[in-house]
Amino acid sequence: MTAQTKGRIRHIALSVEDPWETAEFYKQAMGLDEVVELDGPLAEGVFLTDGVVNLAILKFKSDEASQGTGKDYVGIHHLGFWCDDVVEQGKIVRDNGATWIMGDPDNPHGYEIKHTDLNGIIFDIAAHGWAGSQKNPGEADNVVHRHPPRRLAKFDERRARAQAKFAAMRAKEPVAAE
Repeated sequence: MTAQTKGRIRHIALSVEDPWETAEFYKQAMGLDEVVELDGPLAEGVFLTDGVVNLAILKFKSDEASQGTGKDYVGIHHLGFWCDDVVEQGKIVRDNGATWIMGDPDNPHGYEIKHTDLNGIIFDIAAHGWAGSQKNPGEADNVVHRHPPRRLAKFDERRARAQAKFAAMRAKEPVAAE
């Protein structure tokens, strides 16, 4: 058994009704940068970053995809830890009472191997971080998870609607009905 390493919180996922509106809020209100849009089998959404931590703003596609919270749940869905050795760290978390829920726990290059803690809170461990995250900021051994910015044309209307809403709020104008 190798020595336990420190997991680094580098990913927080929110479950929301409208990822583009929520992303626009965090971009406008907190100055976060958009990294990428996602349309995967489990969820669609937007990834933002502060340069160290990835903030995934997701709308889950089904109750099953939501890993137990329900597709209509709104709130913090899970957090993610960037670990040096996900296989070993997975054994450690399970030895301490965590329950594995998805992802391949035996894959040393594993990405988002999800567990629940003793309270049922979902967390994941990953070997390679998330778009826009940094493993050890300011350290010589820092690793930056680079991901080319990507916007999906299928979300152009939703993105524009969110931007218009916030532009109208800044201008103190009424927002047009959808």
